[in-house]
Amino acid sequence: NLSFLREINLQNNSFSGRIPQEIGLLRRLEYIEFSNNSFTGRIMPKNITQWKNLVYLNLIDNNLSGPIPSEIQFSEKLRYLGLAKNKISGVIPRFIGNLTSLRTLYLRFCDLEGEIPESISQLTRLSNLNLGDNNLTGTIPSSLFNISTIERFVVDFNGLHGSIPSTIGLTLPNLRKIPSGIGNLVGLTYLYLVNHYLEGPLPSEIGKLFNLNILNLAQNRFTGDIPSIFGNLSSITKLNLYENNFSGAIPKSLGNCTNMLELNLLRNNLTGPIPQEILISTISISLDLSHNALTGSIPSQVGSLSSLVMLDFSNNRLSGLIPNSLGTCISLERLYLEGNLFEGQIPQGLSPLTGLTYLDLSRNNLSGTIPSFLGLLRLEQLNLSFNMLQGQVPTTGVLRNKTITSLQGNEELCGGILELDLPRCTTSSSKKNLSTPLKIAIPIVGVAALLCIIIFLYKRGTHKKVLPSLPSFMGTQFLRLSYSDLLKATGGFAETSLVGAGSFGYVYKGVLDDGVTVIAVKVLNLVVKGASKSFLAECNSLRGIRHRNLVKILSVCESIDFQGNDFKALVYEFKANGSLDKWLYYNGEQEEGSDAQLRNLDLIERLDIAIDVAHALEYLHSGIGSVIVHGDLKPSNILLDEDMTACVGDFGLSKIVSRGDVQFALHINQIICRLPLISSNVCAEYGMSNAISTEGDVYSYGILILEMFTNKKPTDDSFMDHANLHNFVNAALPDHVMEILDPLVRIGPRENNNKFEDCMSCILNIGVLCSKEMPRDRISMSDVVSELRKIQKELSC
Repeated sequence: NLSFLREINLQNNSFSGRIPQEIGLLRRLEYIEFSNNSFTGRIMPKNITQWKNLVYLNLIDNNLSGPIPSEIQFSEKLRYLGLAKNKISGVIPRFIGNLTSLRTLYLRFCDLEGEIPESISQLTRLSNLNLGDNNLTGTIPSSLFNISTIERFVVDFNGLHGSIPSTIGLTLPNLRKIPSGIGNLVGLTYLYLVNHYLEGPLPSEIGKLFNLNILNLAQNRFTGDIPSIFGNLSSITKLNLYENNFSGAIPKSLGNCTNMLELNLLRNNLTGPIPQEILISTISISLDLSHNALTGSIPSQVGSLSSLVMLDFSNNRLSGLIPNSLGTCISLERLYLEGNLFEGQIPQGLSPLTGLTYLDLSRNNLSGTIPSFLGLLRLEQLNLSFNMLQGQVPTTGVLRNKTITSLQGNEELCGGILELDLPRCTTSSSKKNLSTPLKIAIPIVGVAALLCIIIFLYKRGTHKKVLPSLPSFMGTQFLRLSYSDLLKATGGFAETSLVGAGSFGYVYKGVLDDGVTVIAVKVLNLVVKGASKSFLAECNSLRGIRHRNLVKILSVCESIDFQGNDFKALVYEFKANGSLDKWLYYNGEQEEGSDAQLRNLDLIERLDIAIDVAHALEYLHSGIGSVIVHGDLKPSNILLDEDMTACVGDFGLSKIVSRGDVQFALHINQIICRLPLISSNVCAEYGMSNAISTEGDVYSYGILILEMFTNKKPTDDSFMDHANLHNFVNAALPDHVMEILDPLVRIGPRENNNKFEDCMSCILNIGVLCSKEMPRDRISMSDVVSELRKIQKELSC
């Protein structure tokens, strides 16, 4: 009797039984919503032919059965037809094509069978077609791909086969998602959907297309992860997913695509490291991972890409060193690494890339000099701008052409061609109107020069000492290791074996052939000025010393590498817990690839380390025939073994001096310390003269103590003008020690806080005494050991 009823909504109830016959009499109905009930029987009564105004019919998720009623075709204004999740039988009727106003046809999870009728292509306003989870067979009618209004097309979980036309991107410009039923097209070899508006996650069903050769889904709006099942695409040669919104990590499974020639993931939101698994040797056209948020270092396995023409890792957050293994990518023509956090030097390992035409390393943290080999390459474009490069610019090859070379933003470069407008590498003496700093500096430099002459004359009057080119390491305690042995032990000096980098070279972890002996290999970067001198100094210092708190040298290698370059390396015992600085400034994150399980050091551990280092210096200064001055004592040069025993290493700046030289150096340093110098975080005498002494080591040790227990670096930003770490601690003694103490210094529950505070005052006072300005006022390392032992005993009571 409700003949004027236009809308009826009974969804989400528990209605059961048949839909009443009388509903067919409501000829003014426009909206019927019966979804999510338990209706049974025929889909609709037969007398619905009067529903001329019906726009919306939703019967989803009931228990209705039988075929789709033919009477529905008379509802010509129908825009939404939802019959999913019912027990519909038969086929999709051809008359469905008469519903020309239809926008959504939702027939998912029915028992429909047969083929998709061609008549569906008459639904020229259709935007959402879902025929998934049925028993449909045959092919998708090609005419269906001419419905330009389609946004969502779902035909998954059927028995369909055949191909998708290559023009689908043109004929379905409004398609928003890839049909999830695409996995049925197992014969598909080419899928091209570029510059579309496709969105949402990629259907994992694409991973079922085992015969797919080319997949290009670039310039869309896809989100979510790149499905790991893509690794099943064993026939794929080109995978282009660039300029989308993919996130998460690059799936390692892509390494299973062993026929891949081209991989382009440019401009997405990908994170995490570059998986070494995807660096497969077949990739030869291009590998582009640029403009993402990738982190970590470039895996050394990049060297396997020997046929690759273009490599682009630019504009990510990659860090570490540029691997030498890139030099084995001998087919490279274009290399783009700009806009990252790479550090260290431009590796000599790139010199074999003779076919390189474009090289961009700009906007990184690269240091050192511009290697001369770059001038020998046939580069058409070189960009090294905005790094921290220094020294003289070569004037060969591409570096002779300003228009194709970019070097701006490297403040310490000099020389080069005139067009680069760089300062000369030698300072001019003809400048007038000197600035105030220069007026102060010149007299100081003059005094320093005079002192150098005095030192020279003094040494000339005494005996002359000639150092050998390479100290003899003969004896049973030293291993005989060749370049090949070290290459094998470190996996070809792989990036994954790299454990540290310094001013003169790199340190690699290696395992000898016995599978037991773990070594640390310090490879000198002989391009750096002073590296060879450092090598010689370290050899001379270490060959005759033995102490439990000094890093033990196992071997020395001076040879030629496989590229014909000079090779020098020192081999040490490997210290599993790494350097002290990583423990002092532990931020809660473990270092990737490190053997050390970092944590915060308590008071007892820090004190034990301080005593170990003191023993080492005491031995160097007075425990052997000649005095050895380390010259570069700092947390990064103190290594910790498995038992947290500290060992002093890196003797690259050390010197062996006689007793007489020590006394003379001390006398000269007393004079220098009286000069009016600006306050520094290192001992003043090292800044003014080469007359190093044991007192300089004592100063460095004092700063080390203060740094260990306050957690303040001597280069802390808070130390401005005349302030420094020594004065900072000295001002707090003895009453304000607890205020400057590193809060992480703990010894567990303390019954006597006064004793703890007294001991801390004594420790910091030792640091202050060691770092006094005048060398003669500093205490000896023997006294340091004695005092620290007393404190250790007091704390153990």
